[in-house]
Amino acid sequence: MSVDFKGAHYPKSVILCAVYFYVRYRVSYRDLDEIMEERGAEVDHATLNRWVVTLAGIETVHMIRKGQIHANGLTAFQQFAALAA
Repeated sequence: MSVDFKGAHYPKSVILCAVYFYVRYRVSYRDLDEIMEERGAEVDHATLNRWVVTLAGIETVHMIRKGQIHANGLTAFQQFAALAA
């Protein structure tokens, strides 16, 4: 899975953190909007939705939720970021 972050208005780390947080903890887009705002990133819930639809493949989501991504000593977030790179 190769994702092009060229032209994105937010840093890659912010986008990946938001998508991972949504997938891992099953929060609503509006709750995630508030969480990201508390962390200093003003992101609309519709933008979060677009990021999730673009980046969160069905199998990746399933593996993260089940805790099955833990190979090579990397955390689930690091492996998710590697998949999106």
